[in-house]
Amino acid sequence: MKLTRLLSGTFLGLTLVLAPGGVFAQPGASAAPIRLAQADLDFGDDSSQWSNDGECDDPRFEGRGAAAVLVDADLMKDATDCRAAFEAGTVTLAGEAARTQAAPTDGIDFGDDTSEWANDGECDDPRFVGHGMAAELVDADLMKDATDCRTLFEAGSIHLADTDDNDASGGEVDFGDDTSEWANDGECDDPRFVGQGMAAQLVDADLMKDATDCRALFEAGSIRLADTGAGDTAAGEVDFGDDTSEWANDGECDDPRFVGQGMAAQLVDADLMKDATDCRTLFEAGSIRLADTGAGDTAAGGIDFGDDTSRWANDGECDDPRFTGAGAAAKPAEADLMKDATDCRAAYEAGTVTLADEEGAEFDFGDDASAYANDGECDDLRFAGSGTAKKLLAQDQGHDASDCRTLLDAGSVEIRQVYDPAYAAGAPYDPTGIEFGDNESAYANDGECDDPRFEGPGTAMTLLGSDELHDANDCRAAYEAGRVVLRQG
Repeated sequence: MKLTRLLSGTFLGLTLVLAPGGVFAQPGASAAPIRLAQADLDFGDDSSQWSNDGECDDPRFEGRGAAAVLVDADLMKDATDCRAAFEAGTVTLAGEAARTQAAPTDGIDFGDDTSEWANDGECDDPRFVGHGMAAELVDADLMKDATDCRTLFEAGSIHLADTDDNDASGGEVDFGDDTSEWANDGECDDPRFVGQGMAAQLVDADLMKDATDCRALFEAGSIRLADTGAGDTAAGEVDFGDDTSEWANDGECDDPRFVGQGMAAQLVDADLMKDATDCRTLFEAGSIRLADTGAGDTAAGGIDFGDDTSRWANDGECDDPRFTGAGAAAKPAEADLMKDATDCRAAYEAGTVTLADEEGAEFDFGDDASAYANDGECDDLRFAGSGTAKKLLAQDQGHDASDCRTLLDAGSVEIRQVYDPAYAAGAPYDPTGIEFGDNESAYANDGECDDPRFEGPGTAMTLLGSDELHDANDCRAAYEAGRVVLRQG
């Protein structure tokens, strides 16, 4: 998802003039050099479409000698024009570029090139910000795009992010103590953090209990505080209720108003606002967030799903007799009409049920709520093809309708088989010939397929290579139900 950045040719905060000897000085001040020497700069080459036109098109520079419109595609691609303008004093390095160009790379561990997106000319490591960054950043690429990031850092196009929470010293972070069973083992076990230095298994019991490991990895740039995922909602604005749930204080949040990795596998309305301590702790740690929609809304396809008052609500099947398909109960009763909202909404959005009177209905494209909607690329992971964005995120599913509809009509994208309602309606499918392996995954038998060989709405959000061939029961069931398929290739 390439975002064209239009950069204005604005000057630095202090107007700079060329002083005798070819150095910049403030008006009326002495001619002390305040810019880098030309020898310190890598101007690149002349491969830009606009090279040798008398204007500097490299977006690292600004000033009256720079082009009015600058794009990242011309980064280090207009050497002759930019060198001439730099020597003439009509352009300077832009603020961040100048600061980063002067900063040494000493002390930064760029990691390796094991990212899927390594060596594509963009930095995918989320520790950095700047004009050379990929449009979409994920924690899986932390310290995994060394060549791209080092090159762009040394060129002054990116720099380490500066945030109130993640300053280089960690001075704003309370790391806690070392009372965890796993303290001082070289891995950070505190679930508030994410990154390459994190332990594979994280539990809330280690919250603020692995200070030495986490501080060392944080200061090395290997981990960072996780995004809370709670949007602009602060914990103080949420009424967490009380601890009267049967499952209160078990380390999992059982309140069905929330979603995220810290949630219990089975949620029931009886626990609404009844698991305050668990949910508050996980919410503040960034492991869960308030769900975007509630029962009874019409977010999916304009359908009123009703409520969850059916005795079969939240059992993983849609019991509303208005629906049909692989995700529907075998013999739904009229008494459950509009009484199984959560199950039916989930199945409808996953494409495993359709309204009984709309078999063969048009695919539900959703809305345009994605941050990348209307950018000319389809960002919905339910689609594949040349018109899709480079990175597809779960949060954009069903939220880039205009782009995806247009590109589907143009033949540039196609609906992934497993998300086509017609495919789900054809279940059950014969799994003969597929080697599902065993159930040795730590996530086996949790109702989600954790084997990374599969894709579809029946897979877990995070898939690990170590779980390949180790979640047989879940993956077989999801395959038979038409909720996953083997990935192509």
